[in-house]
Amino acid sequence: MTMAAAMQSRSAEAPARSTASRIAQVDIVTDLGEAEAAWRAFEQTGHLFTPYQCFDLLAPWQQLVGAHEGARPFIVIARDAEHGPLLLLPLSLRQSHGVRTASFMGGKHTTFNMGLWNAEFAAEAVLDDLDALLMPLRAHVDVLSLTQQPRRWSGQQNPFALLPRQGSINGCPLLEMEPGGPLESRISNSFRRRLKSKEKKLQALPGYRYNLATSDADIERLLDWFFRVKPARMAEQNLPNVFAEPGVEQFIRSACLSRRGDGRAIDIHALECDEDVIAIFAGVADGQRFSMMFNTYTMSEHARYSPGLILMRYIIDRCAERGYRSLDLGIGSDDYKRMFCKDDEDIFDSFVPLTSRGKLAAMAMSSLSRGKRMVKQNQMLFDLARRLRQTFG
Repeated sequence: MTMAAAMQSRSAEAPARSTASRIAQVDIVTDLGEAEAAWRAFEQTGHLFTPYQCFDLLAPWQQLVGAHEGARPFIVIARDAEHGPLLLLPLSLRQSHGVRTASFMGGKHTTFNMGLWNAEFAAEAVLDDLDALLMPLRAHVDVLSLTQQPRRWSGQQNPFALLPRQGSINGCPLLEMEPGGPLESRISNSFRRRLKSKEKKLQALPGYRYNLATSDADIERLLDWFFRVKPARMAEQNLPNVFAEPGVEQFIRSACLSRRGDGRAIDIHALECDEDVIAIFAGVADGQRFSMMFNTYTMSEHARYSPGLILMRYIIDRCAERGYRSLDLGIGSDDYKRMFCKDDEDIFDSFVPLTSRGKLAAMAMSSLSRGKRMVKQNQMLFDLARRLRQTFG
């Protein structure tokens, strides 16, 4: 019997704490290959999940980044009495200082973290269901560190909002869009005029165009450019190059090339001309929401015409024309995000102890998170922290 199968057998036999729960069985799978079929089934119609939790994005992250960081797959699948799948949690397990911590796969590369839920079950889930889900995990996990969870997704409440929670460290600016609404409801007429004035300079360039990469060759070409330019941009801002961390570039390339529906696990939008890539924005989409993951713009003189803002206008209008209801530009309240996104996504963290050892760890995680949130929300403290980081590395 494999380790994964053994874990599945033990966890499946664990009794649910409450007879009021629909959850009759909880399986723990520690092998991505064994989980793939069930995981992909949760990505079909009738399920509630964000595009950050698709298999083709998280599997390469786990294999190429998570494994290097010492994280092991810890995939939790809950089923009802008829063996019908109710929920899949794509977690990874780490052990540090004797504490076993389970958190969502994806690390710093996912804006939103969430389980993949049967939508009907998610709409009816109560605390008894969550108790039944968590009880079998106690033999394997001391604390759950579940960060950056949306309180609602696709109009439904995230059932994990029933757990003790606190505001996430960073906010996420959000643009709500009314399908069929007027152009000015997304971007004001005055802002559009300013962007069009800037774009006139770029439109004179031979081969100037907005492009959504669809071929493997286009994707590879744009990524080659991104991985050349982004490090220079980050160095310019005295920021560490997170894309140089082990496995990250390979993970991003894999996800960008993985087909998902009519697009890819990560879509790449670009402004280009014949001689140069001018800007790219890459993100995930599910037909209802576009969520940006990474971006950069040219080091050439074309940068003076705000190509990133112009590209964002193209993406917003394209999404609106296709009936999308919202768009976000990722975690953080950078000034350019507020030019487009006037609202905020309600996101939360939960630190859930499952053992006595986990209680101390959960308290420490919660306190640290609250402290970081306070710094981020106080400009004076934030500026001080940034200066200290630059001084002492």
